[in-house]
Amino acid sequence: MAAACLRHFLPASWSVRLVESDAIATVGVGEATIPQIRLFNDALGIDEDEFLAATQGTIKLGIEFNGWTRPGHRYMHAFGAIGRGLGLLEFHHYWLRAWATGVAEPLDHYSLNERAAYARRMQRGAPRTSPHLLEMPYAYHFDAALYAAFLRRRAETAGVERIEGKVVDVRLNGETGDVTGVALDDGRSVEGDFFIDCSGFRGLLIEGALETGYEDWSHWLLNNRAVAVPCAHGATPQLPWTGATTRDAGWQWRIPLQHRIGNGYVYCSDHVTDDEAVATLLANLDGPAQAEPNRLRFVSGKRRRMWNRNVVALGLASGFMEPLESTSIHLVQAGISRLLKMLPSGATDPAVAAEFNRQSDFEWERIRDFIILHFKATERRDTAYWRDRAEMPVPDTLAAKIELFLAQGLIFREHEELFTESGWLQVLVGQGIAPRAWHPLADGIGADDLARYMAGVAAMVEAEVAQMASYDDFLAATSRAAVAA
Repeated sequence: MAAACLRHFLPASWSVRLVESDAIATVGVGEATIPQIRLFNDALGIDEDEFLAATQGTIKLGIEFNGWTRPGHRYMHAFGAIGRGLGLLEFHHYWLRAWATGVAEPLDHYSLNERAAYARRMQRGAPRTSPHLLEMPYAYHFDAALYAAFLRRRAETAGVERIEGKVVDVRLNGETGDVTGVALDDGRSVEGDFFIDCSGFRGLLIEGALETGYEDWSHWLLNNRAVAVPCAHGATPQLPWTGATTRDAGWQWRIPLQHRIGNGYVYCSDHVTDDEAVATLLANLDGPAQAEPNRLRFVSGKRRRMWNRNVVALGLASGFMEPLESTSIHLVQAGISRLLKMLPSGATDPAVAAEFNRQSDFEWERIRDFIILHFKATERRDTAYWRDRAEMPVPDTLAAKIELFLAQGLIFREHEELFTESGWLQVLVGQGIAPRAWHPLADGIGADDLARYMAGVAAMVEAEVAQMASYDDFLAATSRAAVAA
């Protein structure tokens, strides 16, 4: 991603060299994303149908959470707006009043994405039936290894020099402490002015050479291991959402691709053994496993500085975010975008690096809070793992967010915070957090008008969904378009 994007935007006088090794394996069992990935692909001029065909990709309208509030309960964090605001107020304040007085449907009836997802319908572009609806946002599921290969071809065609080899040593300037080059296992040396560390958990440059340090969040995000495996499709039809289902010591993801399903169990080793986790995952697949389970170990958290001297860390080299809300690819994308905005014209200025790190910290911490909310706000007490999660203290920033919502249904999005008010709303309501009051302006319309308003918004959503193509037909059409191209 970094090589393709930098080569696309940097002047021709800049050289971009990519050092990587085909001998280093990737997880490659399916990747779930959020809608911002479309901005990245669009910026590189990538045709969507070509991309979906090349990566065996499918469409994602949201994430379904099974068993998070309590066993047997489900809700969806769907992309896009919820309802339609009225006057100065967001929709959810009127919904809170209407729900309390019995004239509202459950919250999901006012989400275009969620209604389309459960109806297995899909469309691209502007709404067809009402000027009051917004375009339906969506993201992708794709094979991460195929996406990397797709971007590699584009990057090399655009002029990126790819160097095959493993890094065995990092060379530093004795006076400045900057990285001057890397030594490869075949004796070659690759020098440069600026380095991007995409070396995964090891952080060869950012940690191995520069000893940047790591901020450990495992006291909030307890999960420290995962086992992943692809499987064949079963009897379940293609579903346009990522699945997140609770297990006794963590949760299981389900990512449907065109050719297979990516699955994984994210868990805490204090509450289940590795062998038990593998057995649980293999017992909960749609079809036969297609590979040996891939086991991963990690510590949730981030580097203390993601830009240190003349090195910027991306991906797992920058930190590990609990994957519950599919933010890993976005954090790579956001890091690249931030680097382009602050690209040094010569030697790194400490003020620029400090601002990059400040913005990165803010984004990571707010995503962290959003993910912690799913574990904290649960009624589950059936295993020690879930009792621990419900009883744990949370960051002050999250505690304040919860208290504001409890007090009066208030949700505020700060600065460049990733998740929108509607995202927070769906998780707060979905996990059973009920405000004590709503905004007093929501009392400004009569009871009959409120009932008509709620019914009208729900009917508007349903009318739009009813005219959409079936999801199966949509996927078939994108495949035909890719073949024709």
